[in-house]
Amino acid sequence: MGMNVGSSSTTEDEGIVDINTTPLIDVMLVLLIMLIITIPMQTHSVSMDLPQGNPPPSTEPDPQIDTVSIDFDNTITWNGEPVPDEAALQAHFTEAAAMPVQPEMHIHPDRLANYKTVAHVLADAQRLGITKLGIIGNDQFMDAQ
Repeated sequence: MGMNVGSSSTTEDEGIVDINTTPLIDVMLVLLIMLIITIPMQTHSVSMDLPQGNPPPSTEPDPQIDTVSIDFDNTITWNGEPVPDEAALQAHFTEAAAMPVQPEMHIHPDRLANYKTVAHVLADAQRLGITKLGIIGNDQFMDAQ
Protein backbone atom coordinates (compact mmCIF):
# COMPACT_ATOMS: atom_id res chain seq x y z
CA MET A 1 0.00 0.00 0.00
CA GLY A 2 2.03 2.87 -1.23
CA MET A 3 1.71 6.02 -3.21
CA ASN A 4 1.57 5.83 -6.96
CA VAL A 5 3.95 8.63 -7.97
CA GLY A 6 4.96 7.95 -11.50
CA SER A 7 2.27 5.74 -12.87
CA SER A 8 1.33 6.01 -16.48
CA SER A 9 -2.36 5.37 -15.89
CA THR A 10 -3.15 8.99 -14.98
CA THR A 11 -2.48 11.98 -17.13
CA GLU A 12 -1.87 15.51 -16.04
CA ASP A 13 -4.92 16.80 -17.85
CA GLU A 14 -7.34 14.95 -15.54
CA GLY A 15 -8.85 17.02 -12.80
CA ILE A 16 -9.46 16.07 -9.18
CA VAL A 17 -13.04 14.97 -8.81
CA ASP A 18 -13.22 15.35 -4.98
CA ILE A 19 -14.98 18.50 -3.78
CA ASN A 20 -13.04 20.79 -1.48
CA THR A 21 -15.18 21.22 1.66
CA THR A 22 -12.90 23.64 3.53
CA PRO A 23 -14.40 26.81 1.98
CA LEU A 24 -17.90 25.49 2.59
CA ILE A 25 -17.16 24.92 6.27
CA ASP A 26 -15.60 28.39 6.57
CA VAL A 27 -18.65 30.04 5.02
CA MET A 28 -20.99 28.03 7.23
CA LEU A 29 -19.11 29.05 10.41
CA VAL A 30 -19.17 32.73 9.40
CA LEU A 31 -22.91 32.54 8.77
CA LEU A 32 -23.44 30.82 12.12
CA ILE A 33 -21.51 33.52 13.96
CA MET A 34 -23.45 36.26 12.17
CA LEU A 35 -26.72 34.55 13.07
CA ILE A 36 -25.73 34.30 16.73
CA ILE A 37 -24.73 37.96 16.87
CA THR A 38 -27.84 39.27 15.15
CA ILE A 39 -30.37 37.34 17.27
CA PRO A 40 -31.55 39.72 20.00
CA MET A 41 -30.90 38.63 23.56
CA GLN A 42 -34.04 37.30 25.15
CA THR A 43 -34.76 38.49 28.63
CA HIS A 44 -36.14 35.86 30.94
CA SER A 45 -38.11 37.92 33.39
CA VAL A 46 -41.44 37.42 35.01
CA SER A 47 -43.48 40.47 35.87
CA MET A 48 -45.01 40.25 39.31
CA ASP A 49 -47.22 42.57 41.27
CA LEU A 50 -45.62 42.59 44.72
CA PRO A 51 -47.51 43.96 47.71
CA GLN A 52 -46.57 47.44 48.87
CA GLY A 53 -46.24 48.52 52.48
CA ASN A 54 -45.66 46.66 55.70
CA PRO A 55 -47.08 43.17 56.21
CA PRO A 56 -49.76 42.75 58.85
CA PRO A 57 -48.57 41.54 62.25
CA SER A 58 -48.58 37.81 62.84
CA THR A 59 -51.55 36.41 64.70
CA GLU A 60 -49.64 33.35 65.89
CA PRO A 61 -47.87 33.66 69.23
CA ASP A 62 -44.11 33.32 69.40
CA PRO A 63 -43.06 29.69 69.65
CA GLN A 64 -42.32 28.42 73.10
CA ILE A 65 -38.74 27.34 73.72
CA ASP A 66 -37.91 24.77 76.39
CA THR A 67 -34.29 24.41 77.45
CA VAL A 68 -32.88 21.22 78.91
CA SER A 69 -29.46 21.84 80.47
CA ILE A 70 -27.03 19.13 81.45
CA ASP A 71 -24.44 20.37 83.97
CA PHE A 72 -20.88 19.19 84.53
CA ASP A 73 -22.03 16.84 87.32
CA ASN A 74 -24.73 15.36 85.00
CA THR A 75 -27.64 17.08 86.75
CA ILE A 76 -30.48 17.86 84.37
CA THR A 77 -32.52 21.05 84.55
CA TRP A 78 -35.69 21.88 82.60
CA ASN A 79 -36.03 25.65 82.01
CA GLY A 80 -33.81 26.28 85.04
CA GLU A 81 -35.67 23.93 87.40
CA PRO A 82 -33.85 20.74 88.45
CA VAL A 83 -35.31 17.45 87.24
CA PRO A 84 -35.21 14.99 90.16
CA ASP A 85 -35.27 11.69 88.26
CA GLU A 86 -35.72 9.92 84.92
CA ALA A 87 -39.51 9.66 85.27
CA ALA A 88 -39.87 13.43 85.71
CA LEU A 89 -37.74 14.06 82.59
CA GLN A 90 -39.86 11.65 80.57
CA ALA A 91 -43.03 13.32 81.90
CA HIS A 92 -41.74 16.71 80.68
CA PHE A 93 -40.95 15.28 77.24
CA THR A 94 -44.34 13.56 76.99
CA GLU A 95 -46.14 16.77 78.00
CA ALA A 96 -44.20 18.82 75.43
CA ALA A 97 -44.83 16.28 72.66
CA ALA A 98 -48.58 16.26 73.39
CA MET A 99 -48.99 20.04 72.91
CA PRO A 100 -50.88 21.09 69.74
CA VAL A 101 -47.94 23.26 68.68
CA GLN A 102 -44.84 21.49 69.82
CA PRO A 103 -42.30 23.81 71.47
CA GLU A 104 -38.72 24.01 70.32
CA MET A 105 -36.49 21.92 72.52
CA HIS A 106 -32.94 23.19 73.13
CA ILE A 107 -30.47 20.78 74.69
CA HIS A 108 -27.57 22.61 76.32
CA PRO A 109 -24.89 20.16 77.52
CA ASP A 110 -21.94 21.33 79.57
CA ARG A 111 -18.48 20.66 78.23
CA LEU A 112 -17.68 18.33 81.12
CA ALA A 113 -20.98 16.40 81.07
CA ASN A 114 -20.81 12.69 80.33
CA TYR A 115 -21.61 11.72 76.76
CA LYS A 116 -23.76 8.89 78.11
CA THR A 117 -26.06 11.34 79.90
CA VAL A 118 -26.39 13.63 76.86
CA ALA A 119 -27.06 10.69 74.53
CA HIS A 120 -29.65 9.33 76.98
CA VAL A 121 -31.52 12.68 77.08
CA LEU A 122 -31.47 12.91 73.27
CA ALA A 123 -32.72 9.32 72.93
CA ASP A 124 -35.54 9.94 75.42
CA ALA A 125 -36.60 13.07 73.54
CA GLN A 126 -36.67 11.26 70.22
CA ARG A 127 -38.42 8.19 71.59
CA LEU A 128 -41.16 10.26 73.26
CA GLY A 129 -41.99 12.22 70.09
CA ILE A 130 -40.04 15.49 70.28
CA THR A 131 -39.45 16.65 66.70
CA LYS A 132 -38.15 20.20 67.12
CA LEU A 133 -34.87 19.45 68.81
CA GLY A 134 -31.57 21.31 68.71
CA ILE A 135 -28.27 21.36 70.54
CA ILE A 136 -27.04 24.80 71.59
CA GLY A 137 -23.73 25.91 72.98
CA ASN A 138 -21.54 24.00 70.52
CA ASP A 139 -18.98 26.82 70.53
CA GLN A 140 -17.67 25.62 73.89
CA PHE A 141 -16.51 22.39 72.24
CA MET A 142 -14.38 24.10 69.58
CA ASP A 143 -11.37 24.66 71.87
CA ALA A 144 -11.55 21.25 73.54
CA GLN A 145 -7.84 20.49 73.22
